[in-house]
Amino acid sequence: MRKILTSGLIAGCILFVLSYGGLFLAVRFFPALFTQYNNPLFNSDGSRDVLFYLHAFIISLALSWFWDRFKSLFKGAFILRGLEFGLVYSIIALLPVMWISFSSLDISIAMVSSWFLYGLMQAIIAGVVFAKVNP
Repeated sequence: MRKILTSGLIAGCILFVLSYGGLFLAVRFFPALFTQYNNPLFNSDGSRDVLFYLHAFIISLALSWFWDRFKSLFKGAFILRGLEFGLVYSIIALLPVMWISFSSLDISIAMVSSWFLYGLMQAIIAGVVFAKVNP
């Protein structure tokens, strides 16, 4: 349990920093995509903003448990194990969620694709961290 928590918190810190920095870069380089967030669907009164910032830690702890449970299935160097882990997670979890999001919400394919790529990158980075910290 200690390895799950430790690797989850390490990955959470890394994902938090990268996600926050990546957000600034994405807004700078893809401003048209972010104008789509000026939609009543995404309006918030600010009372739940902390949940947004905790996301990196929630996903990291969940993925850390998933890694600990199934790490023996991933073979090769730690980078390849992390990459495969991210791809597996993306196919079994992200793809169905993005499919239902796109089919049920008034959002563009570009927005859903960016969410999918963001989640894929998070899972790969977390997988590399887990393969290094909790082999």
